[in-house]
Amino acid sequence: MQKHARRRDTGAARSHGTVDAEHGATANDSGTPSRPPAGRHLSAKVVLPVLAALGFGCYTIWLDHTSGAKGAQAALLGLIAAVVSGALGLVLVHFQSSMLTETRALAYAALFGCAMGWLYSISGPSVLKSVGWGLFMAGCMFVVSLYLFRTHRVRESHGLHRPRRVHRPHGAH
Repeated sequence: MQKHARRRDTGAARSHGTVDAEHGATANDSGTPSRPPAGRHLSAKVVLPVLAALGFGCYTIWLDHTSGAKGAQAALLGLIAAVVSGALGLVLVHFQSSMLTETRALAYAALFGCAMGWLYSISGPSVLKSVGWGLFMAGCMFVVSLYLFRTHRVRESHGLHRPRRVHRPHGAH
């Protein structure tokens, strides 16, 4: 028997690098926790923009078809809308962690406002009304997303975004 061999019958973790099976974790041969194989797990950063793009494309098909377009023309427009909005959504979600809170809220507002203005233009009103509706919806999205980003994020890549505490001198406790 080796002098420094590990004992497997102890119930507690021996150091920061070991994992015991009885604590709910599994270890591979190297002693590190095992992870699911790559490619089998899709993150919410991919799934949510793709689902939103599919919904946007389906709604575009329905709206264009009810406005009088033929089925193939509506399907092509919906496919283009889904691909473009999905690509922009994926790019936005990928880079959102490197953006300031206000910039991120503005980016979400711009994407949402353009999408809603374009959908409104499909239904038939003038370009000016569509632009006005898109700007209104962008403003609403900016307010909502800024509120959510400010109140639900504790740590951001560029620093904390919480109200600062009152600075106390070092001597007062």
